[in-house]
Amino acid sequence: MTGMKEGAGENPFAEDPDPTASETEKETNATDTETSTETETESTMSSSSESQQSQRQSMQIPYKFRRDGVQDGRDRVPLFLQPETKRAERDALRELEKRFDDDVSLTDLREGLMMVGLDHLDEVEEQLEEWGHGMTFDT
Repeated sequence: MTGMKEGAGENPFAEDPDPTASETEKETNATDTETSTETETESTMSSSSESQQSQRQSMQIPYKFRRDGVQDGRDRVPLFLQPETKRAERDALRELEKRFDDDVSLTDLREGLMMVGLDHLDEVEEQLEEWGHGMTFDT
């Protein structure tokens, strides 16, 4: 036995020995259409992918929501504050919590203050001068 029953229909594994010209044309047209459709699909997918990637970049999740805790992604640095600075920090924390109508972590506040200070070095320089930086005692 050959594995196929007689009269069971066509052998799906058999090759067509002599395809007619019209069948060849149909196959060629079908292949061209498939290739054209695939190219259009790839082009659409590529532009869609680029669009989604640019949206992801512009819609980055804020640090507060992508971290596991306030210390996540931060280096520990010692911070020693004078009493008046500590009071001002506490007042600033309360004020910002009112503005956000939400809790603000002291760690976030401190880093926010640091980042703003880094953008305003002239004002930081003035504060440091008040504390005596830049003074010389040459006679």
